[in-house]
Amino acid sequence: MTKPATRLKSILARREAVLMPGAPNALFANVIQELGYECAYITGAGVTNMYLGVPDVGLITMSEMAQHIAVIADTVNIPLLVDGDTGFGNPVNTYRTVRTYERAGAAGIQLEDQNFPKKCGHFSGKGVIPADEMIQKIKAAADARQDGDFQIIARTDAIAVNGIEDAMDRAHRYIEAGADVTFVEAPVNLQDIERVARELPVPQIFNYVFGGKTPPVDQAKLKEYGFGAGLYANAALQAALLSVHNVLGELLKTGSLETVKDQLASFEMRQNAVRKGDFDEMEKRYT
Repeated sequence: MTKPATRLKSILARREAVLMPGAPNALFANVIQELGYECAYITGAGVTNMYLGVPDVGLITMSEMAQHIAVIADTVNIPLLVDGDTGFGNPVNTYRTVRTYERAGAAGIQLEDQNFPKKCGHFSGKGVIPADEMIQKIKAAADARQDGDFQIIARTDAIAVNGIEDAMDRAHRYIEAGADVTFVEAPVNLQDIERVARELPVPQIFNYVFGGKTPPVDQAKLKEYGFGAGLYANAALQAALLSVHNVLGELLKTGSLETVKDQLASFEMRQNAVRKGDFDEMEKRYT
C-alpha cells in the first residue's frame, strides 16, 4: 500500500475538495474510515475540547497531541493531517514537532502564523507573528521531515488581523518558503474564498466551522473553485455534544432512556465502531 503521506499528497493534488472530517479521538476516526472517507484531520481544537474540557486557546501540548496521533494512527489506515498549532514554539520547536508528529503516524502537519498562545481561528482577539518568522518555521518543518511527501500545510490567520491582502501575500511567501499547501483561515465572503483557490498556485484547504465566521460552501462549489480539501474539523464533536446533552438531559428529567432511544447507537453499531469482530478473530487465532 502507498505510504500515508504519499496518499495525502495525491488527495490534495487532485483539487477535488475532498471532504476531510475532524477526528478528536480514535473512536471517531474509526467511524470516519468505516463510512468511506479518504482521509481525516486530527483537530487540535477537538482534542483540546474533548480531552482537556477547555477552549481552544493554546492549552494543549505537543506531547499530548503526539499521543493522540499515535493512538489514532494505530487504529485506522487512512492518511491523517494533524493540527500542529504554531509548532509549539520557535523554528527549533517546530523542527521537533514535525519529527515527533511524523514518527507518531501523521501524514502531514498544519502550522499557523498566530502568536503563541494561539486561539481558535474563529475567535476574536487573535494576533499574528511577522511573516519572516513564519517562513523560518516552514523551512525548519521542511528540513525536519523524513519523508519528502509528508505534507506541510501553512495556515495564515492574517485576514482577521490585517485583512485579505496581507493574508494572500503571506500565503504566496509561505509557498515560496516550501509549504506544500496553504490554508487561508476565516474568509468571510464567497469572493475571498474563490480568490484564495484561484490565485494561490498550490492546493488549498477550505475550513468550515459551524457557527464560525466563514459562510458555508458545498463540496461541488469548492471543487469548482479548485480547493484541495474541505475541512470539517469539529462537525463530529458538535454532533456528539448535542446528542450527549439531549440524551443525558432527558435521562435526568424522566429517569428513562425510552423517549430518546432513536438517538442512541445500537449495541451492534457500538461494537462495530471499535472493530470487536477483529478482536474476536484474534482470540480464536491465539486460543
